[in-house]
Amino acid sequence: ASGGSQYAQRYDAWRDQLLKILRDEFGYPADHIQVLSDSPSPGTKRSTRENVRSSMDTLRQQTKADDVVLVILIGHGSTGDAEDSKFNLVGPDLSGREWADLLKPLAGRIVFVDTSGGSFPFLKALAAPGRIVLTATNSPGQVFETVFADFFIRSLGDQAADTDKNQKISIQEAFDYASAGVKGWFAEKAQVATEHPALDDSGHGANEES
Repeated sequence: ASGGSQYAQRYDAWRDQLLKILRDEFGYPADHIQVLSDSPSPGTKRSTRENVRSSMDTLRQQTKADDVVLVILIGHGSTGDAEDSKFNLVGPDLSGREWADLLKPLAGRIVFVDTSGGSFPFLKALAAPGRIVLTATNSPGQVFETVFADFFIRSLGDQAADTDKNQKISIQEAFDYASAGVKGWFAEKAQVATEHPALDDSGHGANEES
């Protein structure tokens, strides 16, 4: 749920850029992409709890053990406490623990990216073996609007992110690129950074801070 036109325009632009990269550069067919939005267009669903669950059920039926499932949340988050937080939807929200339950039946390796403020508790809630979790923040107190989504999505289509020059952009490379972008964004504005991205690929909820 965007929470206002000023946010909706930004989120729509990020989502459209991401979809363009997935379809045009990575070659994902339409039936491999599930899109939810609070202002749905043809081919998308409204971002409600019910539709999230429906999309996850579709993915469960599609995925196999050697697949990779990428889930990216773009929007607002809210921190209830250090142990759990929620991602805002149209209607009732979903907590990190509820997202974790939705992911359990999915086969394959999961890459989960929560780009919202207040996302840090998702790191621990969703951590599991064979899974990579990225959050825009590295502490529950970082609840302000974030720019991590902008730089993470850019990284997927920017060869400058390919630091080992193997013609592929790994999640680690995308994370490093986005983290540097966030740091530079605040430095350029001469502001104290209110977000510090975090990554876990150990399954233990350990925090690799940017």
